[in-house]
Amino acid sequence: MPPLAQQRCLRHDLREAVCRCPGCSRYFCRECVVEHSGRLLCLDCLSDASEPKTASSSLSAVARFALPIASLLVAWLFFYAAGWVVSSGTAPLHQPVEWPR
Repeated sequence: MPPLAQQRCLRHDLREAVCRCPGCSRYFCRECVVEHSGRLLCLDCLSDASEPKTASSSLSAVARFALPIASLLVAWLFFYAAGWVVSSGTAPLHQPVEWPR
């Protein structure tokens, strides 16, 4: 592969390439790249990096519904178990005490 100085821009054949896009591995001139998060990206890779993922939005909709229900179930199980432990082990402790008069 020729060095960067001999590469030409993918969109502008007469312009010298200044960088290689880390997303698509193609060469571009200064006008075709934009800095994003400390990297130089071409416009196609920049639009891919900036648009939200649709699969995670459907997952978050399910999580928004299921997470509160699961949290309530876990809390109920915890307090049920704690009440069962306290009620089963406290009988000897609560014997009536005869105080002297």
